[in-house]
Amino acid sequence: MVSTREAQPRQDKVEMVSEVRTRIDSSDGVLLTEYRGLTVSQMSVLRRALREVGGEYRVYKNTLVRFAVRDLGLSDVEPLLVGPTALAFAKGDVAQVAKVLRDYARANPALVVKGGMLSGGVLSAGEAAALAELPSRDAMLSRFAGALMAPIQRMAGLLQALPQNFAYGLSALIGMGGDRAADGTTGLPGAEGSAPEGSDSAGADGSAPEGAPEL
Repeated sequence: MVSTREAQPRQDKVEMVSEVRTRIDSSDGVLLTEYRGLTVSQMSVLRRALREVGGEYRVYKNTLVRFAVRDLGLSDVEPLLVGPTALAFAKGDVAQVAKVLRDYARANPALVVKGGMLSGGVLSAGEAAALAELPSRDAMLSRFAGALMAPIQRMAGLLQALPQNFAYGLSALIGMGGDRAADGTTGLPGAEGSAPEGSDSAGADGSAPEGAPEL
């Protein structure tokens, strides 16, 4: 149950709540972590690693974050706001930010990913961890582009082959015509060895040609 004291932020905290709300709303994803036990130098190393992939690591009081998520309709995040909590804001590739947190937590078990916010919804700890197993955004775009280009490349290959095949076929026909001209054939069915029209060969009924002496 929300206490009366937390019903509204104090005037001196309103600007800070607005900052948190704006950061959450403008980010592509936010992952919540517990950092209890991490030293200042370890936190600095983590911040640098996150910046390299478009992430930003900030520590806010849980009370301020509660006010911000309520304003955004993400009150389901509130149960995660227990203990020392830091927010990893992701710009662009959320999976890359999740990978950095996962890898850092393997070497520094004091860092715990508690959950997150993505596309207007709340992520559990397991769902937030699953983000780290996704391919990077660039890898997914490359695969998608490859799937789109494959049919186009096949069609281009077919179109390129058509003129070549046509040229081969035309060359073969010309060659066949030249060979037949050389041996006196026309290439027409039944034409080879047939008598020219109007010749004195026997008629179809076997009678002798006109004017030939009868035996």
